[in-house]
Amino acid sequence: MIKRPTITSDGMRKGIYVLPNLFTTASLFCGFYAIIASMRENFFYAAVSILIAGILDGLDGRIARFTNTTSKFGSEYDSLADLVAFGVAPGILAYTWALSPFGRYGWLVAFLFVACGALRLARFNIQIGIVESKVFNGLPIPAAAGVVAGSVLFYDYVGGTGHFNHISILLTVVALAFLMVSSIKFYSFKDVNYFSRKPFITLVLVVFVFTVIVMEPQLMIFTMAVGYACSGPAWSLYKLFRRNKKAREEVKKYVNKV
Repeated sequence: MIKRPTITSDGMRKGIYVLPNLFTTASLFCGFYAIIASMRENFFYAAVSILIAGILDGLDGRIARFTNTTSKFGSEYDSLADLVAFGVAPGILAYTWALSPFGRYGWLVAFLFVACGALRLARFNIQIGIVESKVFNGLPIPAAAGVVAGSVLFYDYVGGTGHFNHISILLTVVALAFLMVSSIKFYSFKDVNYFSRKPFITLVLVVFVFTVIVMEPQLMIFTMAVGYACSGPAWSLYKLFRRNKKAREEVKKYVNKV
């Protein structure tokens, strides 16, 4: 017989689901370790820890839904862990790796990243069920953290060592911060059914992409992270161009009729 969770007089349930929250805790741990590694100038390990946190963050929600162990507690805990792993950790990594020579501008930009990440998470929580699930409203904070971590890995890939004090990182972090709080739509991949039948070529492409990632992981992680961050603005510009083109065609047709 399955024992139901005890409900207190104020309507709160006693106890939590352990399995999905263990993955969330592991993600939080990776984010905390990334902060420690950044402070010790172990930038490569900090970047890898943030990426591992991203993988764990993607698993905890799926495990909760698959095992029917979703809860309000888990959702709130996940948001707090995300702020540390994908907000504070990449902010400190960006500052210690590239932004510290810019003085107060450097740490203010790092703070801007963290603040916009927190705002992004808060907006996401209140828009659940309002915004269609196949798109994200603004760049997801794990994706923004992935760009920061991917940049560190790419710098190591091309032979760079130590710090990379370049204004391009400052501008990139500012752009990521504003993309997170923007209304630009990003594809969420939530409508992809991995258990349905697919054409044979789909499996071939998946194997090919997996092979390329294994061959050049640092390069591919950087490319995919930057590509996803650019996909939202690119798609928005494409839709704007199509709307303007359609409007011009309608105006032209109206003028020809007149």
